[in-house]
Amino acid sequence: MRVYLTIIDETEEAHVALRFAARRAAKTGGVVHLLALVPRQSFNAFAGVQATIEAEARDRAEVLANSAAGELMYESGKMPQIAVRVGEGRAVVSEYLAEHPEVAALVLGAAAEGAPGPLVTHFTTHAGSLQCPLFVVPGGLTTEELDRLS
Repeated sequence: MRVYLTIIDETEEAHVALRFAARRAAKTGGVVHLLALVPRQSFNAFAGVQATIEAEARDRAEVLANSAAGELMYESGKMPQIAVRVGEGRAVVSEYLAEHPEVAALVLGAAAEGAPGPLVTHFTTHAGSLQCPLFVVPGGLTTEELDRLS
């Protein structure tokens, strides 16, 4: 079974990548894995305050991932696998791929304008060392264009 890994966050390009991955999975009999990233906090507060801030960030990521999972369930009828991980994005995605050799493709969305985004930049630069194909979905595609292409 084909597994499409996509990163979910609050950006529009993440939703474009998610739609593409969902439609590819539906057409190939595959599934989608959602990975929500929680960046490490760059400051240190009192231990109790720091723990609260990190817990709130993780809760937001879980809500976002579950919302995206609901969209996928509606779209394809299949529940995706959800993972919420704390850490620097590139490292977390690389670790996830190493832990899940069943992933058939990493699906990322590029920003519609300006720089494509840090994950797209990193993984396109290092695509030769990935253990799966990399799909970069242009963030400016409309729903109709996505449906036609996927």
